[in-house]
Amino acid sequence: MKEPTDPLVILHVTAPARVGGLERVVEALCVGHAGAGHSVHVVAVVDKADDAGAFLNSLEAHGVHSHRLVLPGRAYRQERQEIRRLCRSLQPSVMHTHGYRADVATSGVARRLGIPTVSTVHGFTGGSWRNRLYEALQVRAFRRFGAVVAVSNPLYALLLQRGVPQTRLKLIVNAWSSLSTPMSRSAARAQLGLPEREVCIGWLGRLTREKGADVLIRAMPDLPDNVFVSFIGDGREREALQTLATQLNVSSRIRWHGILSSAGPLLSAFDAFVLSSRTEGTPIALFEAMAAGIPVVATRVGGVPEVVTDKEAVLVPSEDPTALAGAIRRTLDEPALAAARAESSRSRLETSFAVEPWLAAYENLYRQVGAAR
Repeated sequence: MKEPTDPLVILHVTAPARVGGLERVVEALCVGHAGAGHSVHVVAVVDKADDAGAFLNSLEAHGVHSHRLVLPGRAYRQERQEIRRLCRSLQPSVMHTHGYRADVATSGVARRLGIPTVSTVHGFTGGSWRNRLYEALQVRAFRRFGAVVAVSNPLYALLLQRGVPQTRLKLIVNAWSSLSTPMSRSAARAQLGLPEREVCIGWLGRLTREKGADVLIRAMPDLPDNVFVSFIGDGREREALQTLATQLNVSSRIRWHGILSSAGPLLSAFDAFVLSSRTEGTPIALFEAMAAGIPVVATRVGGVPEVVTDKEAVLVPSEDPTALAGAIRRTLDEPALAAARAESSRSRLETSFAVEPWLAAYENLYRQVGAAR
């Protein structure tokens, strides 16, 4: 018989976007551990008081305690003061940070108070020299954590290569946990404003370079004229992507839906889902498409091949619009085979990415870093 264990006080710290994979992972951890009887708190560092409202409201509805820190972009000293005050009040068993700002600016407060620290690395974006500098500082900070979690094997290998001690590095692949179920195709199409009989491809993510929305746009001239694409999400590259679509004469076949607070259940609207990323950890958007039961075309990057094989999806190289277009055409031209892959992917999601073992792995890790302290 398993011995009972004392509940933990778990403090998550992040600077959340409105929606995203990182936010979904934090939500799943918090809701799952709160449901298991732990006292779970989330600090959201935001620029404006109404930022992250949907994220925090969802957590509070499931018994998670939220703390909103409204601070200017570089008010790191004030941020550390507020975190120190909160730590002294809550006396957390562990601080779990997510993202560059929390990893670099906040985690040291907990360590100086004798509180164990854990970070989950959701992925690196690369890109500009500024991003690469931030990532170098983040990796340097990882060497002082009690544990650093990589969400895929390629990410684990990269962190090891960059100098994170293997004794502190852990592999815990993301799991699938949803607080809502997919909508029917008709209901999802009605909400998105899509004609019932239109052939439409779905894409979900940040409109930034690493997510590769431009690769899908470049693939569109090689797709039939009756194939439309819906982009769900927003980001700093949206204007450039719209310009690219105009230059390629495909803008009339694209819909820009912007950020939707609960996009996952809407993916059932689409005839296929495309993930065209240049880099990934273990993408939550891919899990959402698998749960929706729609065919998937994805680039073979990061942790994607660990989530789906050729049995569950059509995988293509990144940065290859021609290959991506061919995979989309194959998916649309062979509906029976595509449906079989979609059914296999949904089954794999349920059996290989269950949430209970994932929650237990994190709870065990929290207890290990506490014992090591």
